[in-house]
Amino acid sequence: MSQQVKLTKDLFQPVQKDLNKAEEITRPSLSFWKDAWRRLKANKLAMVGLWILVFLAIMATVGPSINGYTYYDTNLKLKNLAPSAEYWFGTDDLGRDMFTRVWYGARISLFIGITAAVIDLIIGIIWGGIAGFKGGKVDDLMMRFADILNGLPYLLVVIMLMVVMEQGLFTIIVAMTITGWIGMARIVRGQILQLKELEYVLAARSLGASASRILFKHLIPNAMGPIIVTMTLTVPSAIFTEAFLSFLGLGVQAPIASWGTMASDGLGALRYYPWRLFFPAIFISITMLAFNVLGDGLRDALDPRLRK
Repeated sequence: MSQQVKLTKDLFQPVQKDLNKAEEITRPSLSFWKDAWRRLKANKLAMVGLWILVFLAIMATVGPSINGYTYYDTNLKLKNLAPSAEYWFGTDDLGRDMFTRVWYGARISLFIGITAAVIDLIIGIIWGGIAGFKGGKVDDLMMRFADILNGLPYLLVVIMLMVVMEQGLFTIIVAMTITGWIGMARIVRGQILQLKELEYVLAARSLGASASRILFKHLIPNAMGPIIVTMTLTVPSAIFTEAFLSFLGLGVQAPIASWGTMASDGLGALRYYPWRLFFPAIFISITMLAFNVLGDGLRDALDPRLRK
């Protein structure tokens, strides 16, 4: 038979309230960007990609001056030497040091990729932001123009530019950005269409904020997550495009080296001198892979739905 327990008032007492701790936040307060950085650091693969890009940037800066050779000095007596203790990546058909040329080429390829991505970013934000914010006929007109421009044969546009303009870095960047900004504009437009009806935008309008202030002060900053991810993925695409143009003979002109021109030159000597293609090709691949895994990591880190 179960024993009954007698409950008395002495067994109960009110919970004491500490008013000093009533507003205390148990979880540390983190801004959106600090929380995104915390989650990015937790993604080991994305951090590997980031550190690879940091290494490539450092070597592109100091690499061409490490062993004392230049990217343009020729010596036909030393042509097509295999990698050795003196020539770490071997030499090309003119006796130029491949190690120096690879890292000088990294400067050119990264410069083209980053510059094209920044130009796409600026044009895309302005075009897509205005189209999404204005809406209606303005949106239809602007995006139909972008669709028409995107339908132009890319290679034909590049060849026409090469005929009209002098072949070089500037022409390549212009050719890339003629249609390259359209993808960014579509991303920005989609984000603006989602954000422009939210409460804080309506509050800004009711307080008399101008359209440009609402767009660039309130809407664009809140759409930066997808914009940054898209820009990160634009850089490797631009690097690959430069390499493709170099294979067609539309890249930078000798003696300037880029990974694309070096790979194009090395392809013809692949059978007998494979290192001439191997080194620029492997660095193109590593760079594209690093940017892509970093872009995937940024997409996860900047997604507010994954915040814990």
